[in-house]
Amino acid sequence: MKLALEQAALARDEKEIPVGCIIADADGKIIGRGRNRCEKSRNPLAHAELEAISEACASLGDWRLVGCTLFVTLEPCPMCAGAIINARIGTVVFGAREPNSGSCGSILNLFEENFGHHPAIYGGVLEAECQAILSDFFKRLREQSPPPQAPSE
Repeated sequence: MKLALEQAALARDEKEIPVGCIIADADGKIIGRGRNRCEKSRNPLAHAELEAISEACASLGDWRLVGCTLFVTLEPCPMCAGAIINARIGTVVFGAREPNSGSCGSILNLFEENFGHHPAIYGGVLEAECQAILSDFFKRLREQSPPPQAPSE
């Protein structure tokens, strides 16, 4: 998870929402890294998990990531949970909960639904550190943005 936090810090430094992701194979070797890049790419698909999954698939030469573990600093959204299911990732480890779109139990748990693959889930790993980088990012963003002005008549 510490490596995922490093990816989150890189995203933060690029003025992206600081979410980072790492994928390790069954032997613990890092085969995929990712961080949010939605702002830079102007693409809502540029989530950390999808970037890491793409790199891991390229590393293995296969779209199936059976036996792999995905570490991500924020609970996956429905899109990323779907990609995790489709890639057959065996284990998902996440840090902070995502009360607005979390799909590993916060809103719903897509991994419990009637899909053909059900990864193991471990949440709350380094949760305080993962939450802190997000909270600090949004606090600074609010401080930099002036409050909205009331329309003049």
